[in-house]
Amino acid sequence: MNSQVQGTVMPVLEVSLDNGESVFSESGELGWISATVQMRTGASVGGQQGGLFGALGRALAGGTLFMTEYTAAGGPGLAVFTTKLPGQIVPVELDGSRGYLIHRHGFLAAQLGVQFTVGFQQSLGAGIFGGTGFRMQRLGGKGTAWVELNGEVITYDLQAGNTLRIHPGHVGMFEEGMPFSITTVPGIQNALFGGSGLFLATLTGPGKVWLQSMTMSRLAHAIAEYLPQRDR
Repeated sequence: MNSQVQGTVMPVLEVSLDNGESVFSESGELGWISATVQMRTGASVGGQQGGLFGALGRALAGGTLFMTEYTAAGGPGLAVFTTKLPGQIVPVELDGSRGYLIHRHGFLAAQLGVQFTVGFQQSLGAGIFGGTGFRMQRLGGKGTAWVELNGEVITYDLQAGNTLRIHPGHVGMFEEGMPFSITTVPGIQNALFGGSGLFLATLTGPGKVWLQSMTMSRLAHAIAEYLPQRDR
């Protein structure tokens, strides 16, 4: 199996499959496939564990209930997956020793052997996400996964004890095991008039973190005034 990322602002992931090889993704991520690639959709395809309850957990974490597996049959095949927003596609190599937490719309595709599950959820009340809460997905197992991060991607390799306080929407991905929490913005004036919401995510080293410069919530807010309004 070979892969390459094509494009710049709105990249796509091209996965070249040898006969019998497979890759899986969430529903709705596919761009196009060659004629030799067969599709199979279900709650537990792609070697995912947990059955229906595992699928429900992924859905609660921001994913889709069903996954789709793409297999080259009768010869080599090509499967291409597209991004939802301008940004970058980041490959993640998993060897079974460490997992990664990714933002709730970050999973793009993976080889068989990768486990895609719910990471954790934390309620933010009526804060910056309008009550929907903060959710993370988890990548584990063995194999290569591809993660979609929005906007420009900035990475930090935090040393032990070093802490970053981050607007939650900018948290793209981080190594599992890093101390993580959600805290309120200090000071009433900062929280009410600072324009960054009521909450900050706190990540402490050691470990690596990938931050994304674009958030879906801010993009939606920026274009909201240009959308047609229904007459009341």
